[in-house]
Formats: sequence, C-alpha cells, structure tokens
Amino acid sequence: MLPPLLAQFRRANPGVTIELVLSNRVEDLLRGEADIAVRMVRPTQQALVARQIGEVRLGLYAHRAYLRHSPAPKSLAALASDHALIGFDKGTPFLRDFLTRLPVTRKHFELRTDSDLAHLAAVRAGFGIGFVQQRIARRDRNLIAILPDELSFSMDMWLVLHEDLRASRRLRLMTDHLGKGLGVAAAKD
Repeated sequence: MLPPLLAQFRRANPGVTIELVLSNRVEDLLRGEADIAVRMVRPTQQALVARQIGEVRLGLYAHRAYLRHSPAPKSLAALASDHALIGFDKGTPFLRDFLTRLPVTRKHFELRTDSDLAHLAAVRAGFGIGFVQQRIARRDRNLIAILPDELSFSMDMWLVLHEDLRASRRLRLMTDHLGKGLGVAAAKD
C-alpha cells in the first residue's frame, strides 16, 4: 500500500526526502528512531499521537506449487505436523499472542523471518504455508487459502507520531496523506 502513496506524495511535494524503513519492529518514536510509524498495535506511550486508520486482514496461504506435493491440511493438527510452516523469528507481541491459540510454536517454523516481504516471497516460491494479507493474496491466483474459516484474523492499523512533531507542516502533510490513503486501502479489504 505504501509505495503508490509515497510516489503520489512526492509528486505533490517535490523536494521532500522520504526515508522508508520496513520492519515489524516497533521503532521508538520517543527516541527519534522514526518520525511517523504505521503500526499494527495501538501505542501505549503517552507522548505519542495515534490515529486508527483501518485494519489489515490476514490468513494462512500456500502456493499451488507447494500444494501439488503437500495437499492442503484438513485440520489444525495436520497443519502442525505435516507441513512446512513459515513464521516469525522474534515477532511482535500481537503475533505471539495470536499463535498461542494455534497448535504451533516457533519450533514448528521451518523458515523464520520477521520481514513481511521475505515471508510473502517464501509463500510465493512454494516453500510452505504462511500468513499473508488477504488483499495481497486475492490478487495472486496462485495463492490458496488454508483453513480460512479457522485461521483468519485482523490487525488494527495505526498511524503514529510523537506529539512534539505535530507542528511540523511536512509531517502533518504526510500523516494526513497516509491516513487518508491507507484508510481507503484498508477499507477495500
């Protein structure tokens, strides 16, 4: 969702330099590790200004090539015992909490990565079964939903910045632009 929004912002605001850090790590905005953050968890620090802008729906998916040699699991137990799972390395608190409801732990992950892009690339390469944003999966006819009635979930999406930066015109323009654009994209989920 971000690259088209950033390109649009750059065309409307020439001369602005954008530094993009893609990570599941929760950057410390209080220490200036980032100016603006898009987070999948509500911030708890008092000095942060946060606005909920939508939600991201996820589900388990596998590529058709993977399913040709490993038929789709019919149960959660089969998922944990018979399949190559792609999961997090360190992960976020939300993902760790969610996984407590499943019969899998970190040791079941045959590929561990905290990069969403690497995770998606591994699913698309046919490595195994992993969580993918449903809006991305719908655009790829080779990705097949696994146990969709049992294993889909949503994460709230938050736009966050330090309260001291609200007065910055360029950051206000960017947060307004991202809030509107991400909100529209999330609503299409």
